[in-house]
Amino acid sequence: MPFPPANLSQFHNDVFSETLLGQLCGKKELFRDRYLVLRMLGRGGFGVTFLAQDFQLPGRPLCVIKQLCPRVSDQKALDTARLRFKREAKTLAALGSHSQIPLLLDYFTLDGDFYLVQEYVRGMTLARLVRRQGCQPERVVKRILRELVLLLDYIHERGVIHRDVKPQNVILCQDGRLVLIDFGAVKEQLLRLSENTTRVATTHFVGTVGFAPPEQFSLRPVYASDLYALGVTCLYLLTGKAPLDFQGDRRTGELQWRDRVEVSASFAAVLSKMLKPSLQDRYSTAAEICQALDRVTPQDNLAQCMAQPTQPTQPTREPETQVTEPEPAPRHRSQVVQTARAIRDWKARRTQVRLQRSTPRELLPSSG
Repeated sequence: MPFPPANLSQFHNDVFSETLLGQLCGKKELFRDRYLVLRMLGRGGFGVTFLAQDFQLPGRPLCVIKQLCPRVSDQKALDTARLRFKREAKTLAALGSHSQIPLLLDYFTLDGDFYLVQEYVRGMTLARLVRRQGCQPERVVKRILRELVLLLDYIHERGVIHRDVKPQNVILCQDGRLVLIDFGAVKEQLLRLSENTTRVATTHFVGTVGFAPPEQFSLRPVYASDLYALGVTCLYLLTGKAPLDFQGDRRTGELQWRDRVEVSASFAAVLSKMLKPSLQDRYSTAAEICQALDRVTPQDNLAQCMAQPTQPTQPTREPETQVTEPEPAPRHRSQVVQTARAIRDWKARRTQVRLQRSTPRELLPSSG
C-alpha cells in the first residue's frame, strides 16, 4: 500500500519534495518504467531509502531502492565518482551471493545521483527485537554473536568493511537467519570524493556515534572497527541500553558496562576485548573471535553434551534406556560439539556391550 504523502512532518516533506523517489511515492507513475515506489524506509546523511515494487519481474516482488546524493559539483569529479560507484557496487553484488546479505539487483546513476536496488528482506531488526521482547539472555547473545562473526569473517576476507554494524542494521528473518544490511562501502567512497571536491574539509564519517570506534572517527576504519561495533551491539542486546547510556573511563576510554549486566566471566572477557578502544588491545580479525568463542561457548555445550543422565540406585541390564536421544542439530554446530556427542554415544554403546558379555547365557533370549 503506498505511503500517503499527507500529514507528514517537515522532515519528511523535504524528502518527498527534494528527491525523485519521494516525488513518485504514492503515485501510479513507475520509476524508470519499472519500479512502483511505495513508501519511505529511512533517511540518512547520504540519501534516502524507499520500498518499491518491481513490475518487470514475475509476481512483482518488493525491493529496496537507495538514492545516494553525493555533494559533487565538478563534472570530472562526478565521472570519477561514477567509476568508483560501479566498482564498489560490483563488490556488494559479489557479497550478495551470501544468504545473509541482501542481493544487489541493480545499480545506476541518474541526474548526478546514485541508485542501488537491493533485495527486500522480511523480518525485524535486532533493535525491534529488544523493544518487543526485552533484553536477551547470554546464550541467545552468544549465538547471535557467533553467527555475525562468521558473516563478518566472510565479508572481511573479500576486502570489505561494513562500517555500520548496529542492531538497526541486522534483520532477524522468520527462518532464523540474521541478515546484515546497509553496507557503507559505496557511501564511504562517495564521501571521500565529495570531500576532495570541496574547499572546506568536513567531519562526516560513515558509521553511527557510539557504535563506531575511535579510529573510525579519524576516517581510518579497519576490519577490527566492525568487531568493536559488533561488541557494542551485544551490549545492547544484553542490556537494552544504547552505547551513549554507558559511562566511559576517562583514562582509557573504555565503556563501563560490567555492573550493568550479569554474564559469565569467560564471555565477559571476550566482550571486553572486542570493546577495547585501542586497536592493539582489540581482536584484529573475526577469526580470532571465533577461536575465542570455541574456547568459551563449547565448554558449556560440551559439559551438557557429556553429562550422563542420573543413574538409578539398582543396576539395570538395559543401559540403552539411560541414554537420552540426541537433540536436533542446531544450524551451526561446532566440530567440538559433534565430537562430544560422538564420544558420549560411543561410551554408551561400549557399556552396553560389556553388560551383554557379562550376562549369563541362560538369561539371554533363546535364538531357537
